[in-house]
Amino acid sequence: MDPREAHALIDRLNRDATRIAERFALRYRAIEAERPQVKSRYGVCYADGRIRIRLRHAATGRSLKYSSLVNTLCHELAHLRHFNHGLRFKAFYLRLLDFARAEGIYRPGPVASLAAEVRSAFAVARAAAPKRPSAAADESAAAPIQLPLF
Repeated sequence: MDPREAHALIDRLNRDATRIAERFALRYRAIEAERPQVKSRYGVCYADGRIRIRLRHAATGRSLKYSSLVNTLCHELAHLRHFNHGLRFKAFYLRLLDFARAEGIYRPGPVASLAAEVRSAFAVARAAAPKRPSAAADESAAAPIQLPLF
């Protein structure tokens, strides 16, 4: 990737991160390009508020789609409030994605978005869960349901 192209992408991500962060009262220090040799992750959020995002695909070396970069950005911004991958983190991350989508920042392609997939899984689990278990209800019917996660 041309250094000017990488710089332009990071500038755009910083502008979009500012819009998202202001809406949710988040404070980050900087959005930076991840080092090219890092292949094990798409992004990382540090305790000091720095966020690094990988701009290229680890296997092919091609530039990642901007929607993928924004998805990673929202994931890392969510860590500014929840520094884990718990349920609160996931719910907040989905709120960030929804806001980014509504603002025209996040425009996933024709494949169903991760947020829609997770919402669908929650809806299926909710529908499958018994409303009010009776005393005579079989305990096996109340077994936990595995949800697809990130």
